Amino acid sequence: MTIFFAGGGSGGHLYPGIAVADALRDRLPDARPLFLCTQRDIDRTILESTGYEFVVQPIVPPRRSMGGLLRFWRAWRQTQDLVRQLIKDRQPAAVLGLGGYAAGVAVRAAAKQKMATAVLNPDVIPGKANQFLFQHVQKVFCQFAATHDRVPPALRDKLVITGCPIRADITSPPPRDEAMRRLGLDPLLQTLVVTGASQGAVTVNEAILESWKRMKADAAGAKLQGWQILHLAGKDNADGVRTEYREIGVGATVLEFTPAMSDVWAVADLAISRAGASSCAELLACGVPSILMPYPFHKDDHQRANAKALADDGAAVVVDDLKDRVKNADGLRPVLEALVYDAPRRLKMRAAARRAAPTNAALTVAEAIAAMIEK
Repeated sequence: MTIFFAGGGSGGHLYPGIAVADALRDRLPDARPLFLCTQRDIDRTILESTGYEFVVQPIVPPRRSMGGLLRFWRAWRQTQDLVRQLIKDRQPAAVLGLGGYAAGVAVRAAAKQKMATAVLNPDVIPGKANQFLFQHVQKVFCQFAATHDRVPPALRDKLVITGCPIRADITSPPPRDEAMRRLGLDPLLQTLVVTGASQGAVTVNEAILESWKRMKADAAGAKLQGWQILHLAGKDNADGVRTEYREIGVGATVLEFTPAMSDVWAVADLAISRAGASSCAELLACGVPSILMPYPFHKDDHQRANAKALADDGAAVVVDDLKDRVKNADGLRPVLEALVYDAPRRLKMRAAARRAAPTNAALTVAEAIAAMIEK
């Protein structure tokens, strides 16, 4: 029994789908997940490690230029042909959209054929692709109750508040000492994790480098000696970030990317992170106190809404990303310095995160999809 998982382009889209696929195979042993992903390298990197079958769709993101729209239209038509053939050949029992431009063709085609269809919507504010698909699917699985107010009244009955699906290895983290050893870290030090999600974030990288440089240069520097940094910088940025840490005299561990986020969160005493939906869900599930720097380049500013949800629960502090190295350090440094020195506050934030974390969202979504199939 084949089940399509349509979407990709980032870990934020793929990892929740992988979590549901894992849970579905436990619930329905004959289920065969098939991921319909994008052409981006990160999709292949993530999916190859799972062993799940995947098919790369020709689809590309829409661009506003005439040439960009033409490329999108051609890729959309090619993707339609591919998806129609896959539906004919594989006869999926259900199609789950993972959000974004790569979900639309498969979910819409399946809905037209009256197949079981649903969408994951882990952000507070639905993206344009999801807003379109809400009209056609049977269920919408949401992370935040606040999404209810962002959806037209006629569609609200489709919403099911489940939390964001997270892989089982993250919800059952390894012992801290084991994770420290695998990551090459010192178990006697506290660990600051810095991450811009699966592809890294230049402005987050610059903000922490500038902030740590300033802290190290003044009287605060002595108190930093009990800390180490694990920095997920992104494939295109890692070499430059390593060089800057060396120049300021900090022996940080810098990785391009790792699929082993269970190890990362197991060692984290504090995190600086984007506020993507999956990142927020993992921070809550693992009880990691965090400083969130929402992605500032989306018009709907949806990561700010995600970050606010965690801050309102007492699990995070929000720092604006002003797209400028110096201004970002001005905003980040006082918040970081306060939390690095304040262990009781970090403990309170850790407890708040755990209270706000949903229980087994992946299983909840898997059970709902299984019920749709069996209906």
